[in-house]
Amino acid sequence: MTKPTLKSVSAAPRPSQEEAMEAVRTLIAWAGDNPEREGLRDTPKRVVKAYQEWFRGYAQDPADVLSRVFEDVSGYDDMVILREIDVESHCEHHMAPFLGKAWVAYLPTDKVVGISKLVKVVEIFAKRLQTQETMTAQIADAIEDALKPRGCAVMIDAVHQCMSTRGVHHPNVSTITTQFTGEFKTNPALQDRFLRVIGK
Repeated sequence: MTKPTLKSVSAAPRPSQEEAMEAVRTLIAWAGDNPEREGLRDTPKRVVKAYQEWFRGYAQDPADVLSRVFEDVSGYDDMVILREIDVESHCEHHMAPFLGKAWVAYLPTDKVVGISKLVKVVEIFAKRLQTQETMTAQIADAIEDALKPRGCAVMIDAVHQCMSTRGVHHPNVSTITTQFTGEFKTNPALQDRFLRVIGK
């Protein structure tokens, strides 16, 4: 069996932790504060630690997560749907958070994957600098690549802080993106059924 081809983003040489902390000190000073005052002295260390958590998806490979499948599906051939997966990501344009939910479905052929693995794939792509559109397509591509299903569907509904707290300042606007492949794309009735089941 050929391993799925979708890989994580190539890790370019990274600055050291001290270099990253110095960059945070520079931003604090640029914002107009003193990085050496008591309340900010440990902020660079905290920010670097937070970045390690927020962007841990760069060190993870969705192909590895989806590589263990189960071929005994006992004839099951209908949708597998995961609803309301938490999405916590950061936009690549302003590095501001966007928060929401994801819904993921696929139509298995001769194999299925543990449902927690699908949640993990969403997390991997969310824990990178993203656009919501790209992330939606990446999740679908990873499922397609690993499982070769008859089709998959991905929907994300998220609120972007780069629009809520800056720029146009509209905090109640959410963005919905969808990606349909295979039978979900070619069969409108199946697509409508997916949207009804998830309540959209």
